[in-house]
Amino acid sequence: MKTLAGLEEVLASELQLLGAENIELGTRSVFCETDLEGVYRLNLCLSTALRILIPIVRFEAEDETELYDCMNEIPWEKYVSPTGTIAVDAIAQGEVFRHSHYIALKTKDAVVDRFRSLFDVRPNVDINFPDLRINVHNNDKTFTVSLDSSGTSLHRRGYREEGEEAPLNEVLAAGM
Repeated sequence: MKTLAGLEEVLASELQLLGAENIELGTRSVFCETDLEGVYRLNLCLSTALRILIPIVRFEAEDETELYDCMNEIPWEKYVSPTGTIAVDAIAQGEVFRHSHYIALKTKDAVVDRFRSLFDVRPNVDINFPDLRINVHNNDKTFTVSLDSSGTSLHRRGYREEGEEAPLNEVLAAGM
C-alpha cells in the first residue's frame, strides 16, 4: 500500500482491523498479505492508503538492456489482453537508474514488444483509464514490479462532481 509520509502506522492499524496479515512498515508504504477478497475489501475500506499494489516480480538489473529483458520476460498476457490498454508508473531511487520516466518508457517498450512478438498486436497506452496500471519501483539495481489494483488514486473514490478545491488532501485528513 502506498500512503503519505508519516501515515504508515495509521495505515498499518487500518490494515490490521481489516484482517490483513504480516504487516510491515516501509517508507510511505505498508506491506501486508491478504487474499483477493481482502484486496477488494482494502480498496473499498482503507482511508489512509493512496494505492494498493500487488507485487508480481522482483529482479536485479545492471543496465537498461537487463531492465528491458527482465520486463519482456514477464507474462503480461496473464494480466491484460493484446488489445487492452496499459499505463506505467515508475519511481527511481538510486545511482544507476535516475529517471523514473525513462524506466516507465523502457517498461512500456518491453511490454508492447512482448505482445507484438506473441500476437502481432500490441496494447495501447492510456494514462487516465488503463485496463492495466503497472507500477515499477527501483531502488538502486533492484526492481519491484506491481499491479495497481486501485485504478485511480483511492482518495478520489466517490469524488464529488461539484464542490470547492479541498484545502487538505483527503488521505492526510483521514490520517489526522
